[in-house]
Amino acid sequence: MTEMTAPFNMPAEDLAALLCARLCHDLVAPVSAINTALEVMEDESAADMRDEALKLLHLSAGQASAKLEFARLAFGAGTSAPGLVETRELERLVMGAFASARSEVIWKVTASHLSKTAARLLLNMVILGIEAGLRGGEVHIEAASAARMRVSVRGGMSKLLPTVSTALDGAPMENGYDGRSIQPFYTGLIARSLGGRTEARTLDDGVEFMSLTAEAAPDMIGTRAEAV
Repeated sequence: MTEMTAPFNMPAEDLAALLCARLCHDLVAPVSAINTALEVMEDESAADMRDEALKLLHLSAGQASAKLEFARLAFGAGTSAPGLVETRELERLVMGAFASARSEVIWKVTASHLSKTAARLLLNMVILGIEAGLRGGEVHIEAASAARMRVSVRGGMSKLLPTVSTALDGAPMENGYDGRSIQPFYTGLIARSLGGRTEARTLDDGVEFMSLTAEAAPDMIGTRAEAV
């Protein structure tokens, strides 16, 4: 890990606004598809397309639901109750939200539980991995504990944008932050709240995102898990 520098102090209202913009961007496609399907089903002249519209409606509604459930923990509190989150529940959220992703998601998490904050960090790292996989490949998700978590992208013409590393460090952006760069900024912010950081680097065959934090092991902070 490189030496840490003082992160950019973003106003809370700007962070909230940009995260909302990011969430809206993620939900535009499935919600728009739902609207399109409904329009087709209401069009009497398109009766021959209603079966396909119904399929699109079910698919898009499922995608929107999965993305919302994922975002509920990745960007929000999940629930107001304290405690730990079962990683098998995190796996379900990831697989549902990215079922249609170009990359194959490979879950290698061996920790049974993570704190809610560490779970949020891991989910945001998964987003980074999915977005780095431009044309397929594999996204490997690993976490033996919250202290060390890794998401690596192998193959598929993966790419690490320079702005991602800058945002992870919380450094000022030349043209300011936007709805896209705010997500890696938020990822780095979560890691710093756990006494660590998340870094990105290019590999010979892909891209890797690594977080090292001061988070205690689950058996040291309690054993009660919660459903998200």
